[in-house]
Amino acid sequence: MTRSKKTHTTHELTDEQLKQIVAEADTGGRKPTGLAAQFLLVIALAWSLFQLWIASPLPFSLGVFVLNDTESRAIHLAFAVFMAFAAYPAFKGSPRAYIPVVDWILATVAAFCAGYLFLFYAELASRPGIPTTLDLVVAVTGLVLLLEAARRALGLPMVILAVFFLIYIFFGQYMPDVIAHRGASLSKGMSHLWLTTEGVFGVALGVSASFIFLFVLFGALLETAGAGNYFIKSAIALLGHMRGGPAKAAVVASASTGLISGSSIANVVTTGTFTIPLMKSVGYRDDKAASVEVASSVNGQLMPPVMGAAAFLMVEYVGITYVEVMKHAIVPALISYIALFYIVHLEAMKMNLQGLPRREPLPWQQATITTLMTVSGVIILAAIVYWGFGWLKDVVGESAFLIVGAMMLVAYVAIIHFAAKYPELHMEKPGDKMEYLPEIGPTLKSGLHYLLPVAALIWNLMVEQLSPALSAFWATLFLIFILVTQRPLFAFFRGKGEFGVALRHGFQDLFDGLVTGARNMIGIGIATATAGVIVGTVTLTGIGLAMTELVEILSGGNLMIMLSLVAVICLILGMGLPTTANYIVVSTLMAPVIVELGAQQGLLVPLIAVHLFVFYFGLMADVTPPVGLASYAAAGIAKSDPIKTGFTAFGYSARTAILPFMFIFNTQLLLIGITDVFHLIMTIVSATIASLMFAAATQGWFVTRNKVHETLILLLVTFSLFRPGFWLDMVYPAYDEVPASQLTQLVEAAPPKGNLRVWVQGLTLEGDEVSKGVLLPLGEPGNARERLSRMGLTLMTLGDDVQVAAVKFGSRAEKLGLEQGFNITSIELPAAGRPDKEWVFVPTLLLLAMVWFMQRARARREPPRPPHNPNA
Repeated sequence: MTRSKKTHTTHELTDEQLKQIVAEADTGGRKPTGLAAQFLLVIALAWSLFQLWIASPLPFSLGVFVLNDTESRAIHLAFAVFMAFAAYPAFKGSPRAYIPVVDWILATVAAFCAGYLFLFYAELASRPGIPTTLDLVVAVTGLVLLLEAARRALGLPMVILAVFFLIYIFFGQYMPDVIAHRGASLSKGMSHLWLTTEGVFGVALGVSASFIFLFVLFGALLETAGAGNYFIKSAIALLGHMRGGPAKAAVVASASTGLISGSSIANVVTTGTFTIPLMKSVGYRDDKAASVEVASSVNGQLMPPVMGAAAFLMVEYVGITYVEVMKHAIVPALISYIALFYIVHLEAMKMNLQGLPRREPLPWQQATITTLMTVSGVIILAAIVYWGFGWLKDVVGESAFLIVGAMMLVAYVAIIHFAAKYPELHMEKPGDKMEYLPEIGPTLKSGLHYLLPVAALIWNLMVEQLSPALSAFWATLFLIFILVTQRPLFAFFRGKGEFGVALRHGFQDLFDGLVTGARNMIGIGIATATAGVIVGTVTLTGIGLAMTELVEILSGGNLMIMLSLVAVICLILGMGLPTTANYIVVSTLMAPVIVELGAQQGLLVPLIAVHLFVFYFGLMADVTPPVGLASYAAAGIAKSDPIKTGFTAFGYSARTAILPFMFIFNTQLLLIGITDVFHLIMTIVSATIASLMFAAATQGWFVTRNKVHETLILLLVTFSLFRPGFWLDMVYPAYDEVPASQLTQLVEAAPPKGNLRVWVQGLTLEGDEVSKGVLLPLGEPGNARERLSRMGLTLMTLGDDVQVAAVKFGSRAEKLGLEQGFNITSIELPAAGRPDKEWVFVPTLLLLAMVWFMQRARARREPPRPPHNPNA
């Protein structure tokens, strides 16, 4: 019996076409030959070496080529725009095999305009705000060429958004009243955007030059070394035997490669060419196999440490350390992946799918342990590094860095000697049928040395507490050593000889990794610079206040409507934008809206919760059809309809959409306000169960197929576990009000990194009267003056009145919307005698148990279903 012909259009892509999609999106689709190719390789190599140089301690130690932030940003952008014009063709029909003369000219002019701030830094510093004719010509030319580079590297959506904001700068007086402003002159606008650090050369480009490049380079070198292949094969070996095993392996493999990859498209193609055919082989429908890969690959952007480079931007925008950003982001990211893993399981249950066979059966105890270790591998590694060796820092002080470095080298050689006993891992060709799963032991043991650079990064960040840039620099140096020496060491321990050939291969791998890292950064460098246009528009025109007023009018002051509007706007703004630019745009425009309007309604949450909220919804746009390129790539591998794949992937990603709402109302999910280990475990377990029940409700399957009332109960369980305080607030007031005169004592008595809820009133600089709540972050212990000054706040007490005397520019206090002259009217403390909100979990879990018993009884009465045969 033949299958009926499919009515929808399918797009089968060859392996070469898939690589071309990744190249055109991430590294540039051009492949010139001859001298042009060699020159591009030299430029890419020079860019990587330049970034390693400015991240290292050497410039300051030797006093040679020491650059300030502005000069570094200018050179960074010069490399990016030059590479963009050289590597990305202007149009689909433009030549790929050579670089036209016009592109060489555009690349050179663009690089000069970008490097103008470096070349004439002293002259520009001597006449701030008074641009010459040459300054304006360079600024206009540079901005036009930057937008053209963005069109080539990022596509039209980013350019259209930037052009809209440019029009708003110069023609603000013609805009609707709610967003109108006076309009800026050409001199003022271009000077602000190009000749200062408020626009293109602002914080976003600075973060790209300081942090992002090194982490992208780290990921590229790790991938070149073979870590990506290792992660994929390990996930398949560990999880492939389970129901729908290849799909579960795809989720874990994408999470693992997401740790080192800043691109969801590259993630799709890297893991998808192997996992999608395997998913189809056990019975997953074409579009569902592609959608699982898309959802899990895009989720890689949520996973610390890279988070699509957004983590480093959050450090600057929120004003907290990089380690804190990772700490706050890790639980929602893991919950999101666990929920996707569960969705895959439910799909397998609905279709009664089986896994792939092993040559030898695995005992269930061992299977359970290996599965848990696979899912939580990075957390386990971080715990081993921090608690297993962190004590060395206390015992030997500064010498710990050298001691741990020596231990890493010894461990590396020992692990290579151990791994050499097992065969080298090779990735099967796409489409090859896998009859049996790879053996777990040999697979895992063959690449354990890939974990050492990650361990080095964790040590530098968490124990040494170095800056992200310096942490990545030392970890990258160690990785470079591994890249060069792993082949010769394997050849030596396997007794193969050919030591010189292996060493040459090692240096070739290093060269390829450095070049790939630079080419992977083209789009990110262009994106952060172009997004600077939006940031510059906000600082020049005050459109942020206009957006707040617009959302306030549309929401009518309703908190949930306001958050839903912001979520929808983030989806629209993020459509078609790469992760980095996406976050800059939505955080610049929409984060202040939540802070301001939420404060007026009593929603007082830390800034990191707000920024993660807009980041999650901006990222959801990555899978939204018809723009999502990741869906198109996955559909090409699966031979499915790209639009249908996009919608199915968006459905799978819906479980991510619930998380931002929940951690806005329950910041414990971001590990804020956790008092002890038991509280931490309870928070993580309850949030995970809630996310799984939301997946079960939306998938229509728990133990068996849901009835309507069971789905409603599961949604109620989800809500109650995520936000238990909602029900308790109906019975007990959440806060007691105390007078502002007690502020000094309360600030001093607050625990380390505690928060204090205060209400303020006053007139803004624009003359508007405000009354809102503010959550003051108090940081480390100290007296009241010290703790307040750390956040940039100076208060003045006059009898019972407390007034804001000064707010430091760029401080956390300023980001919270505090201004000089505001009066602190009252303070809110958690209500005394109020039961812990976690008591709500008891009836909630009893309700869940009732549904489980009902479905379990019904499932036993149903006739057994035959295993699904994908070849039927």
